[in-house]
Amino acid sequence: MKRLSPRTVAAFTNLILVCIVLFVGAVCFFPVASPASGTEEKAIYEGNSTDGVSLMFNVYWGTEEVNGILGVLKEYGATATFFIGGSWADDNVETVRAIADEGHEIGSHGYFHRDHDKLSYDKNLEEIRTSVEFLEAAIGKDVTLFAPPSGAYNDDTISAAASLGCKTIMWSKDTIDWRDKDAAVCLRRATEGVKGGDLILMHPMAHTLQALPAILDYYRAQGLRAITVGENVA
Repeated sequence: MKRLSPRTVAAFTNLILVCIVLFVGAVCFFPVASPASGTEEKAIYEGNSTDGVSLMFNVYWGTEEVNGILGVLKEYGATATFFIGGSWADDNVETVRAIADEGHEIGSHGYFHRDHDKLSYDKNLEEIRTSVEFLEAAIGKDVTLFAPPSGAYNDDTISAAASLGCKTIMWSKDTIDWRDKDAAVCLRRATEGVKGGDLILMHPMAHTLQALPAILDYYRAQGLRAITVGENVA
């Protein structure tokens, strides 16, 4: 085999170097898309039901109140969705199972109540997946909804949730019951201007439990049903 001359080798080497420089430049100016780029998934702020509203309980505390809420919902024949934090679920597996056994829906609320808008795609995926897998193992059912703690999310959050088969859920009405500890205020915020398709954010607080019967009475009087988020957004 004929040996290449030093001049030929140098020319070939220079050609390779030029190709590498052009490739690196292309990557810098046209970066590879992240998993979130171009996502068609969007956060959901409202359901589609014309006569159903959804009470959504975000749970990282309040085991006693959760049990009380279950009792009221059973009395009224109402269903709700509980978005459960994994770190709370880990210490309250029996209560998680009781929620599911009562016919209510369970969604993920992450594992450690992180600000998901500050997390990368991989960190979002890790945080949501850990919670989803734990909840599914506890109740023996698929978890298909995710509510970001504090309503904080970015495109990576939505994409990560979608990759796990979860819709990202927000709300159309917020009782802000974690801050304003007043049953009358909670009642007003959960009912004022309420309409079919509303997603109503609540937490397991003592005053929320106190207001719950009056809230459900109001819905009944307006011809509205308390249904799960899954049914509402279908």
